[in-house]
Amino acid sequence: MSDPEVIVVGSGPNGLSAAITMAQEGYSVLVLEANPELGGGMRTSELTLPGFRHDVCSAIHPLAVASPFLSKLALDAHGLQWIEPPIPVAHPLDGGRAVGVRHSVTTTAAALGPDAETYEELLGPLVEVWEDLLGRFLRPLRLARYSVPALRFAAAAVRSTEGLCRRFETDDAKALFAGLAGHSVMPLEKTPSASAGLLLALLGHAVGWPFPRGGAKRIADAMASVLYSLGGRIETGHRVASLDDLPPARAILLDLTPAQILRISGDRLPAWYRSQLRAFRYGPGVSKIDLALDGPIPWSNQLCSETATVHVGGSYAEIADAEARVWRGEHPERPFVLLAQNSLFDETRAPAGRHVVWAYCHVPNASTIDMSPRIEAQIERFAPGFRDRILARHVMLPAELERRNQNLVGGDINGGAQTLWQMFARPALRWNPYATPLDGVYVCSASTPPGGGVHGMCGHLAAKTALLAAGGRARSRAPRRAHRIPGAPAAHMHGAQAATSSGERRVGGPLRPLRRSHPAPARQHPQRMDDAGDPADDGEDDVEHQLKTDSGAQQHGHRWQEYGEQNFRERHEGLLSGVDGRDDEGDAGASSADSSFASRVHSSISARDIEPNGGSRASR
Repeated sequence: MSDPEVIVVGSGPNGLSAAITMAQEGYSVLVLEANPELGGGMRTSELTLPGFRHDVCSAIHPLAVASPFLSKLALDAHGLQWIEPPIPVAHPLDGGRAVGVRHSVTTTAAALGPDAETYEELLGPLVEVWEDLLGRFLRPLRLARYSVPALRFAAAAVRSTEGLCRRFETDDAKALFAGLAGHSVMPLEKTPSASAGLLLALLGHAVGWPFPRGGAKRIADAMASVLYSLGGRIETGHRVASLDDLPPARAILLDLTPAQILRISGDRLPAWYRSQLRAFRYGPGVSKIDLALDGPIPWSNQLCSETATVHVGGSYAEIADAEARVWRGEHPERPFVLLAQNSLFDETRAPAGRHVVWAYCHVPNASTIDMSPRIEAQIERFAPGFRDRILARHVMLPAELERRNQNLVGGDINGGAQTLWQMFARPALRWNPYATPLDGVYVCSASTPPGGGVHGMCGHLAAKTALLAAGGRARSRAPRRAHRIPGAPAAHMHGAQAATSSGERRVGGPLRPLRRSHPAPARQHPQRMDDAGDPADDGEDDVEHQLKTDSGAQQHGHRWQEYGEQNFRERHEGLLSGVDGRDDEGDAGASSADSSFASRVHSSISARDIEPNGGSRASR
């Protein structure tokens, strides 16, 4: 078997996305996965009792449906079926009450009483342009092009949840948004925790919070099927201990976090880059529990039985306190619990009449404290009699999560903390975050922009960087719709050894796009058109142009510390200081302040902020 032209290490959503992107351009691709089963966080197993199928990591997937890349792969033709519950997410409150995000902005707002108009003004205009917004922001921030809606989104998102919630009068509205923002895994008083809440609310109204029939593994299976149809290969059970272990390849893409990159690269990376990777900050971990029940959770409020996702944390104050304690290294008595009850809508998850529950809370990174009793107590608080229905339980602490997937360092499920600093320096402070100082080696994990979540954009954009470095042009058109290949050959799925070659092994090397193993197939689909009948702007040409510029700029050297990394950090961290106290003093003041703030967001990520003395756009 001949050596592959491209090697991808890791088969999570980003690794598979990178592999598919390269295979679409005609390159021979090999994916190496350390575990016996592919998928990274997209796996489903019988963790408690026979017949009860639990998602090991990810369970609810609005970003997968909305992803500018995954949504174009026609995964339904490869066996993937989405289930969309009647309500995207519910949030129970004391006294038998509950609030939730419904598909309609107006219906959601109507349930918030005095905050109806505020909610509708905040989300309504954004939902109308949600596809455009995701296309602009699911990428490195410096590549986001700015329209009026984009600036409006940025002004609200790049803030703390505490500041944004000052717009609301009622505890119900504040609690609802706090639950959404809790996905940021940050204290709610920290910037930019509001971004997660705003994005998830937006997705709830735009596409819902769906999940795959049969479990998260179905997403991995469908993506693998696409890759096989393009001629790609996957080898499971192949752990890469060193870059020296890899056969010669024209490009290597690493679906790994900084800890693993440091481990396999040894001293190949220059000291300045290793220093930045060592400084990369991982976020809190999670303590997870999977339950087998003899019936559905007996929620006090029926709204919680009409959704697959429930945020269990009570009031805004309780959630804010719990998340702040975790950030300080403490374990809250009343944790904020994120819960999925997929079996209410998917009969494949459990035997007839039985149910599965997936739940976790945040804990300090690498915590050894079992939070399952506290998680169960929180659920019982809003669903009396819940504990009586438990048939079996399976607990995973951060160490177990990391054992199952080494990218979950200390139980961090986001590939690193989504702090303001790491919105720009992810995984290191570089103009092109996907390229490493090693020729032909790229990072494609959730430790690169846009960060955690099953959306595949980290892998897709890293692959485009590799293609552009080859001297070719990454195509801006939608990916080819590959034909489904029924049943993947066993050699594609398993194997302890990768293809090897004699002679000295090397790391990467420049891609040669005109010498492919097989020609890239012609695209058969028509160009997407906009409402006016003109060719649609997919919002990718600017990405391609910038990444192409970046790829050439890498040749100028990589000595960031010589021109003021600290100055860059201070500028961006100082940009947002005091914003939340300034722009919510009144409606009129908030409007004008948001406009001013949006302008500063735009200017803050311009080239001059990271180019000392007017220098070229280079990582030095």
